[in-house]
Amino acid sequence: MALDKKELAELNFSFTRLAAADKPVLIYGTGNGCEKLFFVFERFGIRPAGIFASDDFKRERSFHGFDVLSLSEAEERYGDFYAVLAFGTSLPDVMERIEGIAKRHTLIAPELSVADDSFFEKAVFLDDYKSVEKAYSLLCDDKSREVFEDLCRFKITGDISYLKKTFTAPSKSCTDIINPTADEIVCDLGAYTGDTVDELLSHTGGKYRHIYCFEPDMRNFRRLVRSHLTLDNTDFINAAAWDSDTQLFFSASSGRQSAVSDKGRIVSGRSLDSYLDGREVTYIKYDVEGADVQALLGSKKTIEKYSPKICTAAYHRPYDFYRLILLLDTLRPGSRIYLRQYPYYPSWETNVFAV
Repeated sequence: MALDKKELAELNFSFTRLAAADKPVLIYGTGNGCEKLFFVFERFGIRPAGIFASDDFKRERSFHGFDVLSLSEAEERYGDFYAVLAFGTSLPDVMERIEGIAKRHTLIAPELSVADDSFFEKAVFLDDYKSVEKAYSLLCDDKSREVFEDLCRFKITGDISYLKKTFTAPSKSCTDIINPTADEIVCDLGAYTGDTVDELLSHTGGKYRHIYCFEPDMRNFRRLVRSHLTLDNTDFINAAAWDSDTQLFFSASSGRQSAVSDKGRIVSGRSLDSYLDGREVTYIKYDVEGADVQALLGSKKTIEKYSPKICTAAYHRPYDFYRLILLLDTLRPGSRIYLRQYPYYPSWETNVFAV
């Protein structure tokens, strides 16, 4: 298989297409995603006609000077239009609703950064194509290469039909790639409230050697500790995974988007190398909301010494899906590298594995 640069170059870029739209452009959803879209729209000269929400989520409110319409109100007022997705979801019923809108209208899900205000740009991607090809060449199975190709197509076009083809259940990736055993020593960086730990234990019958959970958000940390107090041989570390031991500003949302920021409360940043101080680890999971590079670099000595199995989120920034593959190849040379996409609109659950 080979990645076809010519084919990708000929695909219509989502924001360019919206700038030349021959129908009204309506934003689907409000909140932070909508704020980011207004910023990018201004850059491309895109003038949205309005904002809408699903009929059962409609409230009497306005956003950015627009009355928020229900879907049925938007259809009555505008007929056909471009619907631009401004939020993310993994909820099956909401994903079905999005797919239903895509059948009636042209739906575009632009690739916006989860971690900051950047966004995927086709020109930047094509300019960096040697790195893209290098990352693609490191993938070890056909499924990974297929996911990579369709993620490229999705990120350029915003067409969810490409994204839907990539979906794999998280449990299947855990079983087929990580293959956890009762002998694991696990470092969960970005433990949230313990969902990864719970999934791992479900595969091992509750058996393991040791677990280290890093979680900087205090409310999430309390929930993590409270719900896992009965676990033996478990360390709970209220700190952000980083490349050194330091103090960091942290924007806490008490959800999955809590992240290191340029403002907020001060939290401890810890490198995994420093915390473990030479102790063994067999599996590391990274889901650190945009600090993925720093957290990986802060594990460099541990990875070199023990060659643990690794799973890292690769969706917080638009080009993570290939740049983190290259970093993992540097940190853990000779690894078998896999790419998987879990069900989510847009592509907010892309994961890279090195084993």
